[in-house]
Order: sequence, then structure tokens, then C-alpha cells
Amino acid sequence: MKENIHPKYNEIVATCVCGNEVLIGSAKTQVRVEICSNCHPFFTGQQKIIDTEGRVDRFVKRYKNKAESIK
Repeated sequence: MKENIHPKYNEIVATCVCGNEVLIGSAKTQVRVEICSNCHPFFTGQQKIIDTEGRVDRFVKRYKNKAESIK
């Protein structure tokens, strides 16, 4: 096996634009991200579904009818 071919593995702080910092391991010396679990709408509960064609409502109605017929 060849020696000294792997990059140096560092423990670094990944920084989000919201200010959240997370200690991670990486071959890079600095990591900056645009979105993290602190500010992502899915994890914060602020996720909004934009439904202009009524697809979600149609799905809920269909699923509700099938769930009732199974009972």
C-alpha cells in the first residue's frame, strides 16, 4: 500500500449563515453552509406547502375515502 496518499483529517467548525456552528471532521480547513437543521423550515416546523392546483386536498379526500372503506 502507498503511504502518505490520504489527505489530513481535521476537526473543524462548520458555520451556517444563521450563526449556528457544528464541530465536524473534514479534509477541508473551513466549511460554510447556507442552511442547517437550526434554520431549515422542515426542522423548525415552519414548512409551508404551496398548492396552487389543489393536489394536496384531492389526495387527502381520496385517502380519507379509502381509509373509511377499509374499516
